[in-house]
Amino acid sequence: MPKHLFITLFALLGISTAVSAQGLAQEIGIYAGPVTLQSDFGERNNFDNNVGNTGFGIGIMHFINFSANNNRENYFTEHFKVRSDLSYSKTTLKHHGQWVDYKPNGVFATQLRNMHASSSIVSLGAQMEFSPFMKIHDFENTVGSFSPYGALGFQVSYYSAKVGSHLGDITLPANTPGKYLTPSDGRAHGFSTETGIALAATATVGVHYKLTEMSDLMFETRFHMYSSDWIDGLNPNKDIYKENKSNDWQVWFNFGYIYYLEF
Repeated sequence: MPKHLFITLFALLGISTAVSAQGLAQEIGIYAGPVTLQSDFGERNNFDNNVGNTGFGIGIMHFINFSANNNRENYFTEHFKVRSDLSYSKTTLKHHGQWVDYKPNGVFATQLRNMHASSSIVSLGAQMEFSPFMKIHDFENTVGSFSPYGALGFQVSYYSAKVGSHLGDITLPANTPGKYLTPSDGRAHGFSTETGIALAATATVGVHYKLTEMSDLMFETRFHMYSSDWIDGLNPNKDIYKENKSNDWQVWFNFGYIYYLEF
């Protein structure tokens, strides 16, 4: 993990210490679930592609709860929390869809079918979580209750992408379609085995379930839109291949457990 993430982590720990000094409550938790990376591998909006390019993610989270130790009730303290996350995901990628299935014994389809990649991502960031339908105090005091929520935030992500071909040297025209051999975005080709840093905007929808007085369960769907199109290791030249216009993005389906440090 690069020094940028260490610096951000220490900053979050400093904020956590300051929060404790102010008497605000805190929660910690863990989560895990399947992750799908929407990228330049495969056909966009193709079911086989979405299912086939699914990996797994795991993370830890920390909440600053403005309500639990606050007797001065107002709308902000009763409906908002600040959440920070440290997460890891890995996805194995292949081409799926009509261009692989059409004329499967053809040269182009064979080249696509034999391309492969993996993308590992370590992310650190924060979100503002909003629970619109139920006050936080009411939820905390009602075991068995549900509280839907939404959240917006940002993350700093360290990614490591590895790209290759089962046919052999991926830089050879005999093994790789010309689309991916054309120089792109400062790289020698439209693919790159590399590591780097990217920012991500995040959006989340989910629900908390009050398991016990001091713990919750959660389920959520979270979207990451990255500032880079190299997360998967592929980025065909956008000036030539107009269909590859979007940066990589990711969808998480998380199940989690949250424990209250103070109440």
